[in-house]
Amino acid sequence: MSSVLSPSSTPPSTLITSTGIGSGLNISSIVSSLTTAYGAAQTNQLTNQQTLLDSQVSAYGTFTAALDTLKLAVPALQDPKTLAGFTAAVADKAIATATTTPSAVAGQYSLQVNNLATSATLTSQPVVGGAAAAVGTGTLTIAVGAASISISIDTTNNSLSGIAAAINSAAKNPGVTASIINTTGGSRLVLTGTTTGAANTITVTPSGGDGGLASLALTQTRAAQDASFSINGFAATNASNVVSNAITGVTINLLQASAAATPTTLTVSPDTTAAKASIDKFVTAVNGVLSSIQTLTGYNPTTKTAGALNGNATLESFQNQLQSILGKVTTGGLGGAKSLTDLGITAAAAGTYTTDETKLGNALSASLASIGNLLGGTNGIATQVGNLVDGYTKPGGLLDTINKGLQTGLSSVSKQQTALTASMAAYSARLTAEYNAMDRAVALLKQTQTYLNAEFNPTANAASGTASSNSSLGSGNLGVSG
Repeated sequence: MSSVLSPSSTPPSTLITSTGIGSGLNISSIVSSLTTAYGAAQTNQLTNQQTLLDSQVSAYGTFTAALDTLKLAVPALQDPKTLAGFTAAVADKAIATATTTPSAVAGQYSLQVNNLATSATLTSQPVVGGAAAAVGTGTLTIAVGAASISISIDTTNNSLSGIAAAINSAAKNPGVTASIINTTGGSRLVLTGTTTGAANTITVTPSGGDGGLASLALTQTRAAQDASFSINGFAATNASNVVSNAITGVTINLLQASAAATPTTLTVSPDTTAAKASIDKFVTAVNGVLSSIQTLTGYNPTTKTAGALNGNATLESFQNQLQSILGKVTTGGLGGAKSLTDLGITAAAAGTYTTDETKLGNALSASLASIGNLLGGTNGIATQVGNLVDGYTKPGGLLDTINKGLQTGLSSVSKQQTALTASMAAYSARLTAEYNAMDRAVALLKQTQTYLNAEFNPTANAASGTASSNSSLGSGNLGVSG
């Protein structure tokens, strides 16, 4: 009797565990969507908070940068003497040049230069055999004015080149340099003082050793002398060619002697060019601050966008204080300019300031001193603006405090975002575990269903068996006979 192969009568022991295989669901997609929905509200909230804080940090940075620019423009106006400065000019620039300090006053002077200040020069007798030839040993005592030094010369440095090197490298050199010139008669040692003036004569005294140093016989070839000149016909001298005590607030740099009885003119006059440049720089910086405030706190009706600090009380308070200072009017004092309006500086409709350059130039020429008083000094406009800016920008000041608060807020948002990320990861892991468990349960149920169908539906089972037997015969396999 033939028999056919039949399906196994027991359910398999291995379950399908691939994600979604049992249930046919896309578990990864489902978990991702649910996780995103789980954190969506808080994610949006934190993102909005970070965007807001970032924009405020950037906005305050822009405002601070504008204040820093204004701060740099203030010092040139704070000292009335510096603003009301003077310039010095010498008609014959080959004879001398001149500069001024804040203590200078206007004036015109006649300058005659008789001779320049010089340093002393000593030259030795020629040494046959050149710079490397031995001269002698002993001690050279070199004095420049009241300072002196003794230099030991032995067989290791008894040539001209050795002596020059010993002088130049001396630790307490009194102010002399040594060099060598080579001539047809031999090599000569040259000593030159480093400081001009009659008080800085050079003397050299050889002693001891083999006596050979005396053969150098250093003699003075140029005397140390003071500069000799006259101001308005009055004689004066100076140890240096840089003369800072002849005219109050003026430094004269003497370059060469004048032709006999041919003085040049030195003119000290108000420096309106520098003052104008300083004032223009200040007004530009003020406008930069005001424009920054308008952009950051305003609203653009065309684009329907508000500034990052729209309605911000801090910036609006600064603007009010700044405009109050700029509107100051002085009383008493030096006369002349009493307000910025007198300088041609007025508020424009846009909220910034414009400058009438012609009016400013005329005001500077008319009374530079009064303008220095208006802008500088303890209560000057520039001084008050500088104090206002310092109160906002100094370490521990208002802007520093605000920025620290914003950074604290950003740090808090970052921590919350990290915590939310961790929470969403945990939520995703839990959902994945639950869906995988469901998936395995569905797979198990399907396999059980298949098993039960095979057991309780014999017709289907027999048909399945016959098909299996026919398949075996068709493939050349023999059935089992009994």
